Amino acid sequence: MNEIQSESEKPLREILYGRNAVRESLQAGRREFYKVILAEGIRQTDVIGQIVFLAQQAGVPVIHTKRDELDRLGNIHHQGVVLEASEYPYVALDDILDRMESRGGVRSEQAPLLLLLDLLQDPQNVGSLLRTAEVVGVQGIVIQRRRAVGITPTVVHASSGAVEYLQVAQVTNLVNAMAKLKEHDVWVAGLEAVREAQPYHQADLRGSLAVVVGSEGKGMRRLVRERCDFLVRLPMQGQVTSLNASVAGSIVLYEAWRQRETSGR
Repeated sequence: MNEIQSESEKPLREILYGRNAVRESLQAGRREFYKVILAEGIRQTDVIGQIVFLAQQAGVPVIHTKRDELDRLGNIHHQGVVLEASEYPYVALDDILDRMESRGGVRSEQAPLLLLLDLLQDPQNVGSLLRTAEVVGVQGIVIQRRRAVGITPTVVHASSGAVEYLQVAQVTNLVNAMAKLKEHDVWVAGLEAVREAQPYHQADLRGSLAVVVGSEGKGMRRLVRERCDFLVRLPMQGQVTSLNASVAGSIVLYEAWRQRETSGR
C-alpha cells in the first residue's frame, strides 16, 4: 500500500516538503504531525539529523520509502523529505491585536509592525516576503480569504518554513481589517509607485505600523489604497518601472526595522 495519501483523500492534512520547511514546522510545533517520510538512501546531513531528532521528540513516526514515491507527489522540490501534517494554523485578527496589546500595545518600546497582503497570488512571492517578515520581527500578517493565495505547502517551502512561526490571519474583507487596526491606533502605510507617495527611506516608519503590499502587477486596489494613512514608494532610476512584490515589500520592512533599531539606541 502506498505510504503517501493525497490531500484529496485527507482534506484536513497537508504534505509539507523540503528540508528547511519540514525542520522548521517540527521545530515550531504548531501543527499536528502524522509522519515524516524520507527517501531511501538519503544522505545523513545535519538537517536530516535534526528532522529525525525533532520527530522522535514529538513522537512522530519516521518512515523510509523509495524516492519514486515522493516524486509522485507532483512537481515539487521535496529534497527527499516530506511531512504529513494538519492544515496551517491561522489565527483571528483579534488574536493578533490581543498579542499586540499583551506586549504593551502601540506605546510599547518596540511598536508593533504588521504586514497586510492585498490579493497577492504568487506563492513564491508570498513565501519570500513572509520569510523577510519573520526575520525582521513582524508581529502579524493579514491576508484576504478569497482571490488570494493562502498559506499552502508551496508558500511554506518558499518561506523556508519561516511562516510556521508567524501569526497569520485570513479575513473576509481587508478594508474592514484596516479599519479595525486603525481603531487600535495602528497607522497603515501602503506601498505604491505613485508620485504622491513618499520615498520609503524618508517616511517615518518607527511607530505602530501596518505595511500594505499590493498584488503583482496591479498593486493595491483603489479602496485599499484610499484607506491607507500614507503611501511610500521605492525610488527607481533604471528602465524597469516596478519591482517584484516580495522584493519591494522586503525593502520597506527592512527599513522599518532599521528605523526602529536606530531610534532605540
